[in-house]
Formats: sequence, C-alpha cells, structure tokens
Amino acid sequence: MTTQSPSDNTLAISNQVHLPLEEIDMQAIRAQGAGGQNVNKVSSAIHLRFDINASSLPLFYKEKLLALRDRRINNEGVLVIKAQRYRTQEKNREDALQRLQTLIRSVAVVQKTRRPTKPSRAAKRKRMDSKTKRGQVKSLRGKVTY
Repeated sequence: MTTQSPSDNTLAISNQVHLPLEEIDMQAIRAQGAGGQNVNKVSSAIHLRFDINASSLPLFYKEKLLALRDRRINNEGVLVIKAQRYRTQEKNREDALQRLQTLIRSVAVVQKTRRPTKPSRAAKRKRMDSKTKRGQVKSLRGKVTY
C-alpha cells in the first residue's frame, strides 16, 4: 500500500521526496450510498484535503499538479479526495493516502518525445497494391454486360 514511515510521519513520494502528514488534512465523514445502519451512524469515509501551494513539495511537483486538468483540484490549488470504498475508517484513510501518492507520482513521469517517422517505400507499395486489389473487387460487383 502506501510507503509511510510511522517514526517520521511522512508519506514517501520518491526516494528524495517525502511529504509530512501534517500538511494533509483528513476528516472523517459519513459515507454515502447503500450500507444500512453502518453508513447512517458511523463516520467511516475520509475527506482528504491537500493544499498544493502551501505544501513542502518541490516546485516541479507543484507546477505539474496545478497544470493538471483534474476536477479534484479546485481554483485555490486544493486537492480534495473522498475515500469511502471500505467499511472501516482506517482502510479508507489508507486508500486516500494511496490515491494522493499515486496522483503526485504520476506527474513526475516525463513523457517521451515523439519522433515523427515516414512509412518505408515497401510499406507505401503494399498499401497501394491493397487499394488497387480492393478497387478491382468492387468493380466486379457491378452489372454484368455481354
């Protein structure tokens, strides 16, 4: 699950980057949907709020996160995650931290630049031959004249 060290209270993003859990605001709320008495009485869902601008993340991560077109990030730069997948508060807390960790790690992946390529001469010839053959098949479907 999440790589979290209880001794230093941080969430590991990479080998060098660790996020202090004090920067993450987590509140227990009542979950929505089916579940009967457990859902109606127990605050088992977790509402995680993480202020990207006020965090100790490196500038690279902050810029990439704020540039994301993600509906979970509001105009003030606050990331909101609602975890209510599980019945227990502990599992939902773990799930919310895991989702935060996954999102932050995803922006660190640099996309490989695309090098434009051209089809080879043989590929062009093969394409034209198949088009010619297909055209002949279609022409044979017409009316037969004697």
